[in-house]
This record gives sequence, C-alpha cells and structure tokens, in this order.
Amino acid sequence: MALNFVTEKVNLKVEGRVATLEMNRPEAHNAMDVDMIKGLVSKLKEISESDDVDILILTGKGKAFSAGGDIKTMLSDMNENGFLPLMDCISELVITLYSMPKLTISAITGAAAGLGFSLALATDHIIAEKSSKLAMNFIGIGLIPDGGAHFFMEKRLGETKAKQVIWEGKMMSAEEAHSIGLIQEVADGELQDAVHTRVADWLQRPVQAMIKTKKILAEKNRPQLLKILELEKYGQQKMRETEDHKEGIKAFIEKRKPNFIGK
Repeated sequence: MALNFVTEKVNLKVEGRVATLEMNRPEAHNAMDVDMIKGLVSKLKEISESDDVDILILTGKGKAFSAGGDIKTMLSDMNENGFLPLMDCISELVITLYSMPKLTISAITGAAAGLGFSLALATDHIIAEKSSKLAMNFIGIGLIPDGGAHFFMEKRLGETKAKQVIWEGKMMSAEEAHSIGLIQEVADGELQDAVHTRVADWLQRPVQAMIKTKKILAEKNRPQLLKILELEKYGQQKMRETEDHKEGIKAFIEKRKPNFIGK
C-alpha cells in the first residue's frame, strides 16, 4: 500500500518497503530552516518505528539536494538563547538519521553543501548525479562544519584528509567526491535509475542482517558522534562571534572575496 504525506517543507512517500523523504523548499534550494529540520526529525522517527519500511531515500525537490543551512538564520543576530536550541535540533536530526534501523540512501542532484552535505553523509549510501556539486564550505564564511560533519568526514577520509577537505572548503564534482571516498556512487545516466537499481539490489538481499550490522556499528559509534555534535555546537557558537565570520558573511552578501584577518 502506498502512503503519501505532504507538508509545506517535507514530503514523505511510502511505496511497499521503500520510503522517500523529500526536502521541499525548491525556491531556496532546499536550505534548511528550523521548520524543515523539525519536519525531517518527525518523519524520520515515524519511519524508524514502521515495521513495513526497510529502505529510506533522502532527496531534495527541484534542482538541488540542499544548499545547507537557511541563509536568513546565518545572517540573523540570533543570540545563544536561539542559536543553541537550533544546534540541538540539528543534532537530533543527525543522530536520528544516522541511527535509524533502516538502510538509508541520499540521492543527490544539484548542490549538496554545508549542512546539506553533512546530512547526506549521515546516510549509509550516497548516489550523486554526474553534474552535482558537493561542498563542505563552512570555512568560506569563517565557520566550522556542523551536523556531525567532523565525525562523518573523519570516518570516511581519515583525520588528515578530512582536515584538508574541511580547510579547503572547495566545491567538488561528484567524480571528485567519489574518487576520495566521500560518496559511494556516481550515476552513469539518470539519477532515479541508479537509485532504483540500488534499491532493487538491496531488496533482494537479507535486509534485516544488513540493518543489524548497521545498528551494531551505530551503537558503537553513537557516543563519539554525540560528543562531536556537542563540540560542534559550542565551537560554532564561538565562531559566530569572530571578526572573520562577520567578514565572511559581509563578503558573501557583497559577492566578493573575503579578507580574513585570523580573528
């Protein structure tokens, strides 16, 4: 039986054993605001509790997977009374996605940047279309990665390479991201065909055994991920107070190269 759920910012469709969760702010390249984050958490928890769903596909509506955190939030003068709860929402989203007892796939079209890329890295398997662009680009506005990115990048790349990619913050093609091990697959043709092929393959496998392996590793890694999320929360708070962050935001608005001073 098919099930469709639509809200303003999150769409959920369930067909058989497969759920598709779609970020629905195409006009903002699926940038994540508080409402979208809370909507994603709610639907992920619902899927986690379903005995009928084995596979989750995470995607974005329109031309982008997700451009990251909502720019209005980044530009706001939000104090810690608002900022820290926002970071807690992000942490809940990431830990829910990473730990859920389902096999998860990120299907990336267009941009997956900043928090959007962090979210993709929290899934088990990333498939990107050839023309997509991926970036852990917080450094460009004087911030550190959040959404557990330090954990996921270090797991996938090792500490030395993870630092290099984070510090460079450059936009990568799907092929570049695949070549260094950040994503698992680049679609040869249509993205949906590649996703369908992956899902069909998994559905023919002993999925419960695959999920059990995931749960064992997630339980082992959970304390470290929670620690990283906590460090990112307070680290990001400090970075928001720096002159370099203020300059990075100003340069972003003025569409110029920032002049960082290391303060």
